[in-house]
Amino acid sequence: MKRLFPRTVIALSLIFLYLPIMILILYSFNDSKSALNWTGFSLRWYGALIQDRTIMTALKTTLILALISSTLSVAAGLLSSWGIIHFPRRPRELMLKVNDLPLINPDLVTGISLMALFLFLRLKFGFGTLLIAHLSFCIPYVVVTILPQMRALADSQMEAALDLGASPFRCLTRIILPQLRAAILSSWLIAFTLSVDDFVISFFTTGSGVNNVSIVVYSMARRGINPKINALSTLLLGVIFLTLVLINSKKYIKKENYTIEKDILLHEFRHTDDSREPDSALLRR
Repeated sequence: MKRLFPRTVIALSLIFLYLPIMILILYSFNDSKSALNWTGFSLRWYGALIQDRTIMTALKTTLILALISSTLSVAAGLLSSWGIIHFPRRPRELMLKVNDLPLINPDLVTGISLMALFLFLRLKFGFGTLLIAHLSFCIPYVVVTILPQMRALADSQMEAALDLGASPFRCLTRIILPQLRAAILSSWLIAFTLSVDDFVISFFTTGSGVNNVSIVVYSMARRGINPKINALSTLLLGVIFLTLVLINSKKYIKKENYTIEKDILLHEFRHTDDSREPDSALLRR
């Protein structure tokens, strides 16, 4: 009974999380436009999705925006983290609190605040304002991700490299960045996901003719459930699933290669010990 209850809770939680996704995937292959009636298997809505210029344009805008904002966020967050850890204690604590504000601030408040700022500055709403808005909420997440790893770096490594004649740029590219590779990749993926997923802030900061996928899906959903939304969501889930498979397979291959190299070294070590055993026996005699 003690084991059955936790397993039941886990099973119900997984069903609650993944059953809507499975239903969405299933009805993306439904030939009927109605989400209540199953009339047969069809790829009709995938073809309609590809031919829909509005969705394809929004998808292109979303991907370009996410790539630019995540890359710029990582660059700005990396430099900001480097500056924060070298501040004195009180300015460092102040900067960390300022950095945490966008993380706890509601998206609605952030979106309205940015819209008011752009109106005050008389900026033309469009891709530029959308990019600035995405940078405003992506950079704090990058700083939070990179900063702990950067704190773990030893200053003596860079000081030793500088003493040996390396330039500051060479120290950055050869010593600092390689050790922060995992944190940089993680922060880039987080920023990319946040940019693709954002709706509220984008809704308040975009202009006419510039829409991301979230805004287009919201506009389509207001007119009723459209099977093309199911097809688009299924394709996005497929891309995410394949990305996870590739990442995990790469880790598995590295682990297998490490295991093989370890076995080879152990075999060579044992073979060397076996070849030396007669000599040690003669010495004992």
